[in-house]
Amino acid sequence: MENQTMLFNSLNTKTSLDEIQDYVKKVLSIRGFDEETEKDIMLLMVEEVGELAKSIRKQTGLKIDKNKLDSYSSVSEEIADVFMYLVDLANVLNINILKAFKGKEEKNIQRVWEKSN
Repeated sequence: MENQTMLFNSLNTKTSLDEIQDYVKKVLSIRGFDEETEKDIMLLMVEEVGELAKSIRKQTGLKIDKNKLDSYSSVSEEIADVFMYLVDLANVLNINILKAFKGKEEKNIQRVWEKSN
């Protein structure tokens, strides 16, 4: 059985989305988080999006609670958390992210975009 370190060390700049989806599935199983429902994952992801927003507030200089200033992670760490939950949600729903992304982009390419007034 693969362990987290072996799986982590297999990731690099050429890792595909399919490989990332497989990594997340395996790592979350090792960590004991492979029983979450779509609802559970969605709630956790929304929580992480909130933490991302707070991290961006901190980075951009918006007012933030001084007592909690040190408890906000970096923007990049929070983006990674959101991405992990997004990949987990896709896995639980049996969605191949690359295939879904390409399918949606085929539709977007046909659209005409302009600014609204």
